[in-house]
Amino acid sequence: MTVSTEIPVAGDRSGLERRIMRKLGRAVFDFGMIAEGDRILVAVSGGKDSYTLLHTLEMLRRRSIVTFSIVAVNIDHGFPGYRTDRIAAYLESCGFEYFMSRRDIARLIETKLKPTQTACALCARLRRGALYDLAPEHGCNKIALGHHKDDLIETLLLNMFFAGELKSMPPLLHSDDGRNIVIRPLAYVDETDIAAYAALREFPIVCCSCPACGVRDNQQRRAMKIMLEKLDDRHPGLKSSILTSMRNVDRAKLLDRSFLD
Repeated sequence: MTVSTEIPVAGDRSGLERRIMRKLGRAVFDFGMIAEGDRILVAVSGGKDSYTLLHTLEMLRRRSIVTFSIVAVNIDHGFPGYRTDRIAAYLESCGFEYFMSRRDIARLIETKLKPTQTACALCARLRRGALYDLAPEHGCNKIALGHHKDDLIETLLLNMFFAGELKSMPPLLHSDDGRNIVIRPLAYVDETDIAAYAALREFPIVCCSCPACGVRDNQQRRAMKIMLEKLDDRHPGLKSSILTSMRNVDRAKLLDRSFLD
């Protein structure tokens, strides 16, 4: 199905779009995210990140010498007020191939949430499981998620500060069950660029309507975001340096005992 790019926008987006596409292309190349014949499930939540991912992947598909296809998939979590109808109408108007799937994640969170768990962590795990099931159902061998540069950095710090682990979100991940490969093509893209691009393209942003948004784990992530913004203002390029450090890991200079085995 052909995607129309004739979507009204406010202002000039050419320079911004080129910058996003350049960083997306570099991430795809660096990690070998896309291969000939891939069919990629693009998870579309209705937020700025997933809309940007969908449109930029479609632009890459059109320009690439590698032949691959994409399909947009939305998961309705079951939270009251989640306007999946707006998402479906937008995808339809643009001509994207898409599927809407409803899962009773809201009820599962309510019944299965343990005192030691946070709603967002459980929700993320349930959504990931749903995507892992949906990908093979729709003939997809890869799942594209809209996590960006800031997400990777914030997750690194969250794990260091609150979980005692040195890890983040990998740009390419083989699922434990061996059925799927998860890719994050926006791994090098700044959130500020994504926000500006979403505003210029006037994407119909839809809130997930989860009542847990803004509590505990989201507050921790927000704290990381505020801290990084302040530090990056004072020391321009700091976030880029942190991202680069994830590629320059010297295990011998850490407390990793497995290195001695």
